[in-house]
Amino acid sequence: MRLFGSLYERAITWARHRHAVRYLAGLSFAEAFIFPIMPEVMLAPMMLAEPRKAFRFANWSLLFSLLGSLVGYALGHYAYEALKPLLASLHLLSHIEEGVGSLRQDMQAHALGLYIVLAMAALQPVVPMKFVTWASGIVGVPLLPFLICMLIGRGKRVWLLAILVRLFGERAEQALRKHIEWIGWAVIVVIILLAAWWFLLR
Repeated sequence: MRLFGSLYERAITWARHRHAVRYLAGLSFAEAFIFPIMPEVMLAPMMLAEPRKAFRFANWSLLFSLLGSLVGYALGHYAYEALKPLLASLHLLSHIEEGVGSLRQDMQAHALGLYIVLAMAALQPVVPMKFVTWASGIVGVPLLPFLICMLIGRGKRVWLLAILVRLFGERAEQALRKHIEWIGWAVIVVIILLAAWWFLLR
């Protein structure tokens, strides 16, 4: 089933629009906390169309990803607090609180290590950005280090894409088009495995 392929083709259509930069900003913003499609699927064809603006497009995407990450962080914090009564009624709150408390203790004891993990998670395309932003809000990662980690992790992704497009041109977009279905389903599998790991180990 070509679910992600059709979504990719929709993103390509947006990339050719005269308001493509606005669409890119919106996609980058929403992807950081809820939307399932990575902004790179718009970045690649936009950069290929105008290679000289590759880094400008990358910076726009990065800026709105950071803004979106703040929304994800806030949702993680406030939605978790709002859902506590429901989780308690389902007898899940105590287990989740134990996990969150453990992560908070690890954060205090090994802050630098946690920040490195956050930056690496933001860099990896397999780890959904929204998972990182929501989890950071739930655990209560300090805001400034959180933003720095997102800047480093997501910045490396978009800047690396800009470099690849400048160096390899059309071949880079072709590789993304070829593997988008595998990438999309891999993200879904990762989310399911993470959810299963959480409930089985807790």
